[in-house]
Amino acid sequence: MLILVIGLVIFFSLHSVRMLMPNWRESSMARHGVMRWRMRYGLITLLAGAFIVMGFIQMRASPIWLWFPPIWTYHLAALIMLLSLFFVGSAIVPKTTMKRKLGYPLLIAIKLWAFAHLISNGSLADVMVFGSFLIWSIACFAVYRRRDRKAGVVYDDFDESSIPFNLAAFVFTMLSWFAIVFFLHLAVIGVSPLM
Repeated sequence: MLILVIGLVIFFSLHSVRMLMPNWRESSMARHGVMRWRMRYGLITLLAGAFIVMGFIQMRASPIWLWFPPIWTYHLAALIMLLSLFFVGSAIVPKTTMKRKLGYPLLIAIKLWAFAHLISNGSLADVMVFGSFLIWSIACFAVYRRRDRKAGVVYDDFDESSIPFNLAAFVFTMLSWFAIVFFLHLAVIGVSPLM
């Protein structure tokens, strides 16, 4: 459990800098250079990710069950993941309607991903990982949106020029969802999401 906690603390400390200290982040990037900042950021993120994965695997080997989710939660989670992947596609593809209207579609994707995995998994390790990601993404989205309102940022409405970008996000969604649900989740995680 300690390895998982250390990984989560490092990961969320690093990924909360922009939320908690945006001026320090910008000044550090200006002082040390953007590339050096990104390299350090990336290396620490990889280290934290490795700790999270190792700790998660250790805890899943001898799980502490908090509840046993019913079968229907797996199917609901798969549907929620379809929506989550659409927000991922909307974040990756430029000029999508979701990006123009919401500003932070990737944070919404993380919220949905974490919620889907919380309802369909009942071990302590799952609650620690997915619960912490859910809380963090909710906090980040609220802080960023509030900061944008204070700065006078205006989110655009639907624009016809967004249609091809929305279609690209939709294609990404469908391809990635089918790949994950029918192949990757079982191959990488060892569990089929459609049990």
